[in-house]
Amino acid sequence: MPLAAPVMDARNQADPAVRTSDGSLQEAFTDLVTVVARLRDPEQGCPWDLEQTHASLVPYVLEEAHEVADAIRHGDDRHLAEELGDLLLQVVLHAQIASETGRFDLATVCAGLGAKLVRRHPHVFAAGVGDGDGPVDRPGAMPVGANRGRAGNTAAVKRSWEAIKAAERSGEPGSDQAVAPSASPLSDRLASKVRGQPSLAGAMTISRKAAAAGFEWDNIDGVWEKVAEELDELKEAIASGDRSHAEEELGDVLFTLVNVARWCDLDPDAGLAGTNHRFLERFSRVEAALGGELQGKGISELDALWQQAKAQIRAERPSQKPPAPWALEGT
Repeated sequence: MPLAAPVMDARNQADPAVRTSDGSLQEAFTDLVTVVARLRDPEQGCPWDLEQTHASLVPYVLEEAHEVADAIRHGDDRHLAEELGDLLLQVVLHAQIASETGRFDLATVCAGLGAKLVRRHPHVFAAGVGDGDGPVDRPGAMPVGANRGRAGNTAAVKRSWEAIKAAERSGEPGSDQAVAPSASPLSDRLASKVRGQPSLAGAMTISRKAAAAGFEWDNIDGVWEKVAEELDELKEAIASGDRSHAEEELGDVLFTLVNVARWCDLDPDAGLAGTNHRFLERFSRVEAALGGELQGKGISELDALWQQAKAQIRAERPSQKPPAPWALEGT
């Protein structure tokens, strides 16, 4: 990590505690890389790890990222440290897989990240002119020390960051990039933005930006008509037995429902997360009522227990939520 080394050296000189921990950090990181390389050893490694590819690991990357977020939400430091380790494993494993065919390695990943962080923080690492609010020689450039620390201007930093990212996309001088002008700039920006989002959140981002650009129904009736149309197409695709087509149509239904959520100012991810929680809460009571054994039970019995669990939970926690604004229309 050559680009990060000078920054770390400066910290070490200022703080002996950092200097002490830095050695153990480097040792632990080196050990981790060695362990992952051993897991991928063709002769002595783990058969499961050797079968993995970038594509096969995608579900695990997403799962680990969500588990990190869950640990943060619950404020559990021990759990967070463990989940961050699992996420780091995915990074190291992907780099190891790429290095085996000479495409790139972990040093390439670290060096690229270090260079990008330095490039996008000119107010910290490089001298320039301007304060991030007006025209500058280099997009987002600020004088060293002009906007540092907790007393700095976060809004100016964000403007600088976005200006530098835009310069990188357009291939402006000093951006270290070379990109031809696009005939579909909004689509390109959205494609880049949703890459790092879960599919549901990405759908909401696309829906909002497209609507803001004018790609929108006249009223919500048009959205409901689209939902009905997509549902019919999904039913036809499933009846045809074409799995690929059915998945496409399922995606269309979900995307259209995201548009419903946008029109009603609802959070689809929060809604689905709440449904997951409610299902498991009710399902656990059904299981408990049957002594943990569901096999051999008829749907009528299961549904009766489900409705009973639902009523019990509702009685235990009566809803105090006010009605939504659109629910009052016409009353």
